[in-house]
Amino acid sequence: MKHPSSADKKYRDYLAAAETFIDQQRITSDPLKTLAYGTDASFYRLIPQAVIKVDNEQEITRLLGLSRQLNVPVTFRAAGTSLSGQAITDSILITLNNSWKSRKVESDGMVINLQPGVIGADANAALVPWGRKIGPDPASINTCKIGGIAANNASGMCCGTAQNSYHTVAGMRLILADGALLDTRCPDSVAKFKNTHAELLNGLTDLAQQTCINQSLADKIRHKFRLKNTTGYSLNALVDYQDPLDILQHLMIGSEGTLGFISEISYHTVVEHPHKASTLVVFDNTDSACRAVSALKTEPVDSVEMMDRKALASVDGKPGMPDFISNLNEQANSLLIETRAATENELNQQIARINDVLKDFNKAAEVSFTADPAEFGKLWAIRKGLFPAVGGVREVGTTVIIEDIAFPVPQLAEAVIELQQLFIDFEYHNAIIFGHALEGNLHFVFTQGFETQQEIDRYGKFMDAVAHLVVNGYGGSLKAEHGTGRNMAPYVEMEWGSQAYNLMRQLKALLDPHNILNPGVILTDDPQSHLKNLKALPAADVSIDMCIECGFCEPVCPSRDITLTPRQRAALWREISRADRDDDKARVKELEQSWLYNGLDTCAACGMCQTRCPVGINIADLTRKLRGQRNSGTTDSIASIAANNYGSAMKIAGAGLSAAKATGAIIGNQRLKRITEKGHKMFSAMPVWPATSPGSASYSLSNSLNNGEPIVFFPSCASRTFGNAKGQQSQIDVIRQLLERAGYQLIIPKKLGDLCCGMPFESKGFAVQAQSKATQLRNALELASNNGQYPVLCDTSPCVVRGKAEIEASNSKMTLLDPVEFCLEHLLPRLTIRRKVHRLAVHATCSVRKQGLTTTLEKLASHCADELIIPEGIECCGFAGDRGFTQPELNASSLENLSKQIDGCEQGVSTSRTCEIGLTEHGGIDYRSIFHLLDECSREIPKPL
Repeated sequence: MKHPSSADKKYRDYLAAAETFIDQQRITSDPLKTLAYGTDASFYRLIPQAVIKVDNEQEITRLLGLSRQLNVPVTFRAAGTSLSGQAITDSILITLNNSWKSRKVESDGMVINLQPGVIGADANAALVPWGRKIGPDPASINTCKIGGIAANNASGMCCGTAQNSYHTVAGMRLILADGALLDTRCPDSVAKFKNTHAELLNGLTDLAQQTCINQSLADKIRHKFRLKNTTGYSLNALVDYQDPLDILQHLMIGSEGTLGFISEISYHTVVEHPHKASTLVVFDNTDSACRAVSALKTEPVDSVEMMDRKALASVDGKPGMPDFISNLNEQANSLLIETRAATENELNQQIARINDVLKDFNKAAEVSFTADPAEFGKLWAIRKGLFPAVGGVREVGTTVIIEDIAFPVPQLAEAVIELQQLFIDFEYHNAIIFGHALEGNLHFVFTQGFETQQEIDRYGKFMDAVAHLVVNGYGGSLKAEHGTGRNMAPYVEMEWGSQAYNLMRQLKALLDPHNILNPGVILTDDPQSHLKNLKALPAADVSIDMCIECGFCEPVCPSRDITLTPRQRAALWREISRADRDDDKARVKELEQSWLYNGLDTCAACGMCQTRCPVGINIADLTRKLRGQRNSGTTDSIASIAANNYGSAMKIAGAGLSAAKATGAIIGNQRLKRITEKGHKMFSAMPVWPATSPGSASYSLSNSLNNGEPIVFFPSCASRTFGNAKGQQSQIDVIRQLLERAGYQLIIPKKLGDLCCGMPFESKGFAVQAQSKATQLRNALELASNNGQYPVLCDTSPCVVRGKAEIEASNSKMTLLDPVEFCLEHLLPRLTIRRKVHRLAVHATCSVRKQGLTTTLEKLASHCADELIIPEGIECCGFAGDRGFTQPELNASSLENLSKQIDGCEQGVSTSRTCEIGLTEHGGIDYRSIFHLLDECSREIPKPL
């Protein structure tokens, strides 16, 4: 690898030494990759000298040894969803490889052991059978990882203080700065640690005793933690516990990687009640809303979310929002209240109690309590949509900042009013307030530019005013749940006072005497550090300008583990665009050297990122646009020839498949795969032949002669091109006989061989040719369906999504059906189904997921199999049409964990022929269309019509 060109030799020495025990492929100092990892969800940017992906504890221990030896600091990073700048560095960034995802449930769900790479929502998924969950419930739980949840002591809407990591930790494995490993759950490990680290433990004991003896300091600590508080270290450990091991374990919670590394944590789980109900209540003013919060404090409420008038205005008019929002007065304030119970009867009793409390308050408007998930889901969509609502309408070039404070609940009304006045004083007129009112925990969101010193100065003065208001005005917390990070490090002493701050300094010196763990985070000597390394978000392209770089998109991206994520692609294109605009040719060249492969070639353009993006960004839009710009005149002409002669092009492709299949039969498919892999490395345009690839499709297709119910059947070009495994009937023949068995009269579009939805062209950036094929297909289907009189069935889900978009854009009257919705709603009632499969692997393609048909597919498959296996962490298989051949590493990376998850399955089903090729290759079982499964399970006796 290319080492950093830093003038400081220590980084080069560090990486050279690291390469002796870590695979070079997991160490990168490439300018593109280091810039990509210099971004987290905060408004800071620091570019690391190198990024190292670690596989195990031994590697971390050895890296820490190098850090001590060479005085090279390290920063640990999990998902990078942190908002205060604690997951970035200009030194060495250590991230987790995929080997840190172990989770184990114990004691009938009462305890769960988790490695730091487990996503919070996946931990909860493992606890579903026991009706339990982990206590912390941050808004980013579908993205953030356990390592970050524990290191930041993250909480959330219902967590409060009682159920956060500090109060629910049951034990942990941790690695200290000196490389020592301690497992607090293992007696042998504890005994060894007590022997080797007696001085450290004695030091913790002494600090705890000194703190408890200092009555005013001890009282202050207890008083501070009556609220949510993540400013500074968890000093409550020194007054809550006497055993130094307990103290150490609880100090690690919320330490943001500055005291050690948590390699595994055990949580006491909490009840996840099955019955829930929510109500939205709007009050005339903030005082009434806050008095209601105080009244609800002792009632059976699980969450009380406050949203001020401007917060509600930010979502006014959006789908599903209440009509009354636009008519509220400027002083209005609202509470979103949720209550949960074990039984429906208990829930109703709790609702009655809460309503009884609220009846004494004058209400401007309300949505009555509802237990309907669809209805209360709309209410919570208001709350969850606030942050992106501001981000989505901000001025291009500005940053969305979300701050996180806590006030004593009895003084909440006065505090909110004063905070709103600060917005006026500093001209943050778009600022909104919302948050977890039951805990006095408020978030406020505003947009801020960092392009000029004037803007930076305004922000600095505003934050000084906020700190004065929170600390001196109300004795509150400057960081309630987002962690101190770099954002509030200069204010820690102001909030805590010199005695407590010096105590934090002593803890840091005791556990990290060489200051090698995340320096500058939590504690800093620079009072202006929060105003440095600010991240600019310059205009780059309309498709990504609203990206807030939160990282919510990353878990569903198939290229996340081999090249870049959507967040990183957006950040990098911003930098390339900025450098190009500034005529910084050297910088552009430096980044573009690896951008084409990492940024464009390995993007699946599946659009799954949009399903998670809070502001609706689809990075595929940028990818297709840039691919289109890359297409030369010759390439564009070839694409036009292929589009205009599509039938012939598909015949040539089929001939190539047949030739490859015949060659594989002679020399062996595995050998053919190895040969094509070598060729691909030499000539990237050469496709790789998967060992399980089928030959060309062979089928018989014509209009039905029966008098059944007419349906237009459009088999996609993928199913017309790729055959099935040896000895199996082609997909098209199976569908034809299945439809006729169910009493349908098939109508086949004319000139079928020339028809295509345009997706193969669109994904490569050939927009004109893609639209031409989409229009041609629409015209053919309108003719075949008698202008929409008959429904149209397509056998491939990705083509359905593309076709539906064309139908909607053209205001066509046609009804285009996805295989999943057609089979469950129309085909299944006409067939007699017998379960013939014991364990069935089910893959919902990205197009099925985007249509909201995942549950429908599972319900459909359940009619044919005793047990369904739904692999986790595979939202898109990464085959992406033909990229399974041209960039096979994308497909391989996305499906890396497939085979072990479907062990014991007899077969698999999906709804995309190309996806099934990759799934078969990497899953080790045969994946076929859902139509094959229904055909297999319905051959005996069709139901009478």
